[in-house]
Amino acid sequence: MLLRSLLPAAMSHRRAVVVMTLATLLWATAGVFTRQITGAQGFEITFWRSVLALASMLLLLRWWRGPGFFGRIPWREPVLWLSGLCWATMFTAFMMALSFTTVANVLVLSALGPVFTALVNRFVLGNPLPRRTWMAIATAGAGIFYIYAAQLTLGHDRKLIGSLIALLVPVGASAQWILMQREQQRVRRLTPQRLTTELLIEQGVMPDQGSKAQVLPTEDVLPQQMPAPAIRDMVPALLIGAALSALICLPFAIPFQATLADMGWLALLGMVQLAIPCSMAVVASRVLHAPELSLLALLEIIFGILLTWWGAGEIPGPNVAIGGALVIVALALNEILGWRQSE
Repeated sequence: MLLRSLLPAAMSHRRAVVVMTLATLLWATAGVFTRQITGAQGFEITFWRSVLALASMLLLLRWWRGPGFFGRIPWREPVLWLSGLCWATMFTAFMMALSFTTVANVLVLSALGPVFTALVNRFVLGNPLPRRTWMAIATAGAGIFYIYAAQLTLGHDRKLIGSLIALLVPVGASAQWILMQREQQRVRRLTPQRLTTELLIEQGVMPDQGSKAQVLPTEDVLPQQMPAPAIRDMVPALLIGAALSALICLPFAIPFQATLADMGWLALLGMVQLAIPCSMAVVASRVLHAPELSLLALLEIIFGILLTWWGAGEIPGPNVAIGGALVIVALALNEILGWRQSE
C-alpha cells in the first residue's frame, strides 16, 4: 500500500519531490548494505543484486499494474531497450566499483552525470554551453583531481581501477538523460488524438478504430493522468537493465560463495536499494524538471557517505571530503543558476 500511495497515477509536484528524496535515501543504502557481505565478492554481488532486483520488479509491476502487465510492455520499442542498456551499465558499474574503492569515491564520481551530459550536448549535439556550465565543469574537475592526486602519487592501483569503473555510471546516466529528452520531444510533436490513443494503450485499453466513444477527451485526460510529458512507460526498462546486468555478470560469478546471511543483504540490495527507488525515480521524473532531478540526486552522495560512515565505519578522508564538496557545490550552483535563468 505504501508504494501505491506514493506513486499514484496523478502526482503533484510536492509529492514528486518527496518521492525523489526518498529514492535517493534508498539508493544511498548501497554502501552500508554491501559492506555487510562477507562471502560474495565483485561479480557475484552484482549478479545476485540484479537477479533479485529483477524478481522484485516483476512482483512490483504485477501488483502495481495488475494482471497482464507483461504483455502490455512495448517490447518492440527501441527506446525501451536502449534505456535498459543504460540501466544495465549503471547497475553493473556501480556495484563493481564498490568492490575496488570506497563508497565516497564511487558516489562522487557517479554524480558527474550532468557534466557528461553537458559535454555531449556541446561536442556531439553541437549545442553551446553557457559560461556557468563551463565554470561548473572546471570546478568539478578540480575537485576530482584533488580527490585522486594523492592516490596517483601513492599508486593505489585498486582504488584507481574502481574509480575508472565508477565513471561508467555517469556515462550511462548521461545517455539515459538524452534518451528521455528525445522522448519528451517526441511527445510534444504528437497530436491530441494520438496522445489520447497512446495513453489508452499504455493503460491496457485497446481503442476501437471505428468507435469514437472509446477515445477519451484530451482535456479530461491530460490534467489528471498526464502530469509530465512522458507517455511511454519506461519503468519496464528497469527489467531489461537488471536482466542484462545479471547475464553479463553470471559467467564471472561462478562458483557462488554467498552465505545465507549474504543472501539477506543481497535481497535488500535488490529490492530496497534498487528496484523500489529506481521505480520511484522514473515516475518522479515525469513531473520534475531536469534541474530539480539533478539537485535532488546529489542528496545520494550526502546520504550515502553518512550512512556508510554510521553503518560500516567507512570514514571519508579529508581529500574526499574537500574534493567532494567542490563537486557538489559546483553542480548544485550550475543547476540553480540555470533554473533561474529559464524562469
